[in-house]
Amino acid sequence: QAQLVESGGGSVQTGGSLRLSCGASGHIFSSYCMGWFRQIQGKEREWVASIFVGGGNTYYADSVKGRFTVSQEKDKKMWYLQMSNLKPEDTATYYCASDGFFERGGCTMKDNEYTYWGQGTQVTVSS
Repeated sequence: QAQLVESGGGSVQTGGSLRLSCGASGHIFSSYCMGWFRQIQGKEREWVASIFVGGGNTYYADSVKGRFTVSQEKDKKMWYLQMSNLKPEDTATYYCASDGFFERGGCTMKDNEYTYWGQGTQVTVSS
């Protein structure tokens, strides 16, 4: 069983940057993916990015590609989402999630295929 804790959220202006961190306790399997999702209240959770823990392969939603970077420090059980050139539409609560399926096409984008979730951290981007 794993427990995840996100940090690093906050308020920035358009064009600013933030780095979200996700610390894990318990076992994180290298054969699975760590994912980042975001959710606006009243809307469905949206996949943002994932990293295959074993190989470090990264995957991004089109809406964040080129602006966000996911990385990891496996020995420290830390995962990061570096967010740059932030836009107001990036405003949401961001979650990290572990034990996501790794399939032939890469990490799953489906939230119900990740097992453990953090509590979320709020990111607000003002124009």
